[in-house]
Amino acid sequence: MSEKIGILTGGGDCPGLNAVIRAVVRKSILYYNYQVLGILQGWRGLLEYGLTEELNLDKVSGIIHRGGTILKTSRTNPFKVKDGVKRILEKKKSLGLSAIIVVGGEDTLGVATKLFEEGVEIVGVPKTIDNDIWGTDYTFGFDTAVNIAMDAIDRVHTTAESHNRVMVVEVMGRHTGWIAIEAGIAGGADFILIPEKPVDLDKVCDAICKRHARGRDFSVVVVAEGAKIATEEVDQKEEVLVVQDEKKDAFGHVRLGGIGKLLASEIEKRTGFETRFVILGHIQRGGSPTAFDRMLGTRFGISAVDLVHRKEFGKMVSLRGNKIVAIDLKEATSKAKRIDEELYEIAEVFFG
Repeated sequence: MSEKIGILTGGGDCPGLNAVIRAVVRKSILYYNYQVLGILQGWRGLLEYGLTEELNLDKVSGIIHRGGTILKTSRTNPFKVKDGVKRILEKKKSLGLSAIIVVGGEDTLGVATKLFEEGVEIVGVPKTIDNDIWGTDYTFGFDTAVNIAMDAIDRVHTTAESHNRVMVVEVMGRHTGWIAIEAGIAGGADFILIPEKPVDLDKVCDAICKRHARGRDFSVVVVAEGAKIATEEVDQKEEVLVVQDEKKDAFGHVRLGGIGKLLASEIEKRTGFETRFVILGHIQRGGSPTAFDRMLGTRFGISAVDLVHRKEFGKMVSLRGNKIVAIDLKEATSKAKRIDEELYEIAEVFFG
């Protein structure tokens, strides 16, 4: 009887997930004669009854160009559920799974790391449009998000110039500013504000005023949703993080969003220039993945199955240069990958 492996997608959706699923299924069935069980809605699929389905070649045919994930997803944390770990261990056994391929970001892979330490045979695949997972040069979904954000910045430029306005574009980026930096540079933004560098409003407004004084009567500001406002009165940490509300998800994260609106209001008040804001939000997650993300997702999926076959568990596939390598899940989830100082210095050349 052939081995049976499971695959789940957890956390936020992003373009390229279906490319991973397709690659895992095809490599498993055609090369190793594995059965593949799709676990629905992330970790919830191993906690509740009826949330699994067998994946065959027909079910993954024609999905590589589709955004989102055919397996659905959720932000479920088994370690916050009563007897969650015990239930997962029991479910894995009852389903007859010899291994689980876990596709997710810092939270989903953090759970995977802990479950591996509990004895679950796991291989990780890094997924986040924020590109902030340690140990891999890129994650799939990021390239698509950057291109969507860049296109929005291009479009905002024309209306900003036509109306002599300051336009603030808020992009995703909870802990790091990878989308803001790359989309901002590529889109010709005049200022880029990221979580790694607390925002000095006086400095930003002074630079905008100087820019307008020399005849450039419009500006485009790109800001990551997790950027923090620097003030003299408040410590430059969680207290200055702009949030939609204080409610937290299963991993302790508050819902970010609103710094674009705050910046636009402050810039207009301090400079006197008409200012508008645009929040891209989930638009960055949607739609068809770029060729780069389809390729990277495919390569990750193939390599993940190979790791399962070699029984190299507790590993995560990773892109280093142009090679796919395996690193320890524990290392990958130990910290976030912050913006390169060199990359920020490149962006600064074009500020103002």
